[in-house]
Amino acid sequence: MFTLFAAVVFFASFLLAVATIIGMFALYHDKMVAALLFEPIPREAPVYRLRISRRRVPGGRHSSIQTFPVRALIA
Repeated sequence: MFTLFAAVVFFASFLLAVATIIGMFALYHDKMVAALLFEPIPREAPVYRLRISRRRVPGGRHSSIQTFPVRALIA
């Protein structure tokens, strides 16, 4: 008798679980389809503008340290 009762309880819980899963699919079917078919609005790719400037040393002078004493004396 216990075996029969355990089988009925097991079968009833299995049916309840299956009914819950089917019910959730039925209730949320529209939302699942919408989520699967969703295509986000494409964003424009950011444009990066870089300006690289290098300070050039005037011809003949490669270091300001060499001309410093002369400038100090003139001033």
